[in-house]
Order: sequence, then C-alpha cells, then structure tokens
Amino acid sequence: MAETQYTRQTVLARTEWVPGKLFSLRVTRPEGFEFVAGQFARLGLPQAGPGENGAPASPADPAQQPAPTVWRAYSMVSGAREPWLEFYSVVVPEGQFSPLLARLQEGDGLYVDRTAFGFLTLERFADGQDLWLIASGTGLSAYLSMFRDGEPLRRFQRVVLVHGVRSAQELAYRDQILAWQREAGTLDGQQRLVYLPIASRETLPGAPQSRITPLLADGRLEAAAGLALDPARSRIMLCGNPGLLADARALLKTRGFAPGRRGVPGNLAVENYW
Repeated sequence: MAETQYTRQTVLARTEWVPGKLFSLRVTRPEGFEFVAGQFARLGLPQAGPGENGAPASPADPAQQPAPTVWRAYSMVSGAREPWLEFYSVVVPEGQFSPLLARLQEGDGLYVDRTAFGFLTLERFADGQDLWLIASGTGLSAYLSMFRDGEPLRRFQRVVLVHGVRSAQELAYRDQILAWQREAGTLDGQQRLVYLPIASRETLPGAPQSRITPLLADGRLEAAAGLALDPARSRIMLCGNPGLLADARALLKTRGFAPGRRGVPGNLAVENYW
C-alpha cells in the first residue's frame, strides 16, 4: 500500500470491556476522512507491537516511524460527525493483527487508510416502519455508529437492537444503549428502541438463553421484541460471524426477506464481521 494512501493517527483513549479479550480504542481522525455510519476503515500496524522493534514511533520522531505491514478492517463505532474515530475489537490470540492492536495505549500510533469502505448503511433501504439491527459480538460496532448519528430513530418508527454474546460481561456499550433507549421514548405505549441482549451461555433478565438463530426460527425473538417480522414493513441488518449470517439469512429468505439488487432496494442487508 502506497504511503499516500494512509495516515498515522494517535490513540486518545482506551476502554477495556473484558480484560484480555474485548476493548475499544478512540483515535484522532484523519483530516478529510469522511464516512457514512455503518462503513469500516482499514487499520494498519507494523508487525511488531508497541515497545518492540518496529513499533509506531512518537509523533515527535517522524523519521523513525515504521511502515504498517498488517492491515485489517474495523467498522467505526463513532458517529460520522464526531471529531475522532472509535473502534471496538476482540482479541484473537492466534491472530496477526488484534493482539498488536490490543497492546496500544494512549499516545501510541495507529495507521488509518484514507478511504472508508462498506455498504452496511441505512442508505440501502427504502423507508419502512420497523428496523431490526441484529449483531453478534463486535458486529455491534456499525449499529453504534448509526445510533450516534441518530438516523435509525429518525427514519423508523421502532428499532429493535439484538446483540448476541456468550456471557453478560461481553455486553459492551450497554449503558450507552440503555441511555439511547430512554431518550427514544415510547410509541403507542411501546418502547421505540427495543434492546435485546442475548447470551448463549447464561440467562439474562428478560431474555432467553440461546443463540440468535434458534430464536429467529421459532418466533421467540419476535415475542421478546413484541414486534412481528413483516417483509412489507420491516428492514433487517445482520452483522456478525459467518455462521450466524448464513443461518439467519436462510431463515429470513423463507419469510420474504432479501437484499436489494439492480438498483431495487431490498429489506435485508448483511455483512460478515468478526
């Protein structure tokens, strides 16, 4: 990747959600970097991590800044108009990139491609009445960006946010989501923003213990939301691991949900995200 295609940014803050496993980084935003909520950035690092040979040098020493050699895609958590970029990550111990990213601390450097990518945006949908945002793990990132821009609740009467995790400790950003839920208020006596945290390895208050796809298959997800999936009025986004996406997409196809094609807006949008 040519040098002109990326910029070196600085870590402003770090949040540890689950020590050694889940964390978020807030970094400076490159000048002129534009994106639509739901898109992702390509992040780069030298093969060696901070404190090792080849780590990003301080801004005061630009001549010694090593070039990035490993790149990965991460959805923005930050809103499109916020002055920083924020990313949410899981540590894959055997991975080439996430262990390096996990070592970054305030003041360390992180490279960001100048261009944003991706099509998991609300622009893909014609207006509907209900919006379902279904994520597993760090797939939640893209939806957080959308809420920070306020678009889901501007365009849809009701929004259902489903976050599948293994255990309650993995429910990152939960306090922020609950605050958005309170701010959204109610419509006809029902919450406009329905938040459904789903854990597969423990029981959460008011939620069944399960993976997401069985809940889709037997109707329990709709029952928990108090809202039916209707292809005429519902729009659905899926973001998460490939297994979830393949199973959920097959189930939803039988219900009349499909991505758009040839300029015709659909009622389903899907993006793999680990």
